[in-house]
Amino acid sequence: MNNNKLYKLISSRVSLAPMAGITDYVLRSLVREYSKTCLITTEMISSEALTQVKDTAITVRDENHSPISYQLSGHKPKMIAECAKYLEKFADMIDINMGCPVNKVVKGTDGCALMRNPDLAAEIVRTVKAEISIPLSVKFRLGYTFDELNFVEFGQKMQEAGADFITIHGRTRSQMYGGKADWKRISKLKHNIDIPVFANGDIVSIETAAQCLEESEADGVAIGRGALGDPSLLSRIETYLNKGEYIPPPGPEEKIEILKKHLLKEVEFRGEDVGIKFCRKFIPYYLNGFAGASKLRGELVLIDNLKDFFSKLGGVRIKI
Repeated sequence: MNNNKLYKLISSRVSLAPMAGITDYVLRSLVREYSKTCLITTEMISSEALTQVKDTAITVRDENHSPISYQLSGHKPKMIAECAKYLEKFADMIDINMGCPVNKVVKGTDGCALMRNPDLAAEIVRTVKAEISIPLSVKFRLGYTFDELNFVEFGQKMQEAGADFITIHGRTRSQMYGGKADWKRISKLKHNIDIPVFANGDIVSIETAAQCLEESEADGVAIGRGALGDPSLLSRIETYLNKGEYIPPPGPEEKIEILKKHLLKEVEFRGEDVGIKFCRKFIPYYLNGFAGASKLRGELVLIDNLKDFFSKLGGVRIKI
């Protein structure tokens, strides 16, 4: 694999981490409006599901979405490789999910369960690598539990199998998303492999991104939940890392406008009924910090049409 191709994809040092049911076409498009260079990643795509149905909304992208990585989950090497080959026509990079902590995923020996089976994980990487001509990355955690912190050995094995790039979440599977991400441990991985490493977990601002990079010594950061309610975050972190310029987060009025745009795009993409219901999960993030946010959230989640939703938002008094 041409290293120049990989480094061009991650040159901004910031990526949008994959989040199931979150980093859909619309959120990726919103992030891309602010940043033209960060790596964006799709939500997790099941290789089992993709094998059954190829024509799916989860693969949709625009021309300006590059650089973009498509993330696959599964535990059958040949099946994942076939799916990766299919996705190559959409993707600039393929990512293999070996970090998802959700019960229904790990019970199927997918996601973070693969950290308990490094040989199978390596076989997946080797098999996929043989089928594609674009960079291949792996995303995993510190380990399955605190008694199984095998992230250094696991990362080395992934590199040996052919992975070009690693994103590591600074928690164990047993932590799920609780506790605090341990950025300092990530530096141990960085010092023991030769391929680029992006750190993930609890990066919700320019300040936390800078602290994470200092503690982890990683090559870049992957932003997950921090982008919810603020799709400009990745661009602002990029600007700070590249130019030392601090751009403040969007104010209350701007956040309301972004929410409206987000909702409208989801409705255009999914239809009014499904789009409004899908977008409800994002409302708390956009309203975070607003006075009376809880009451307003309760009212918004009951609205089932775009006209009333926009009318309610138009009457919001901005107080924080």
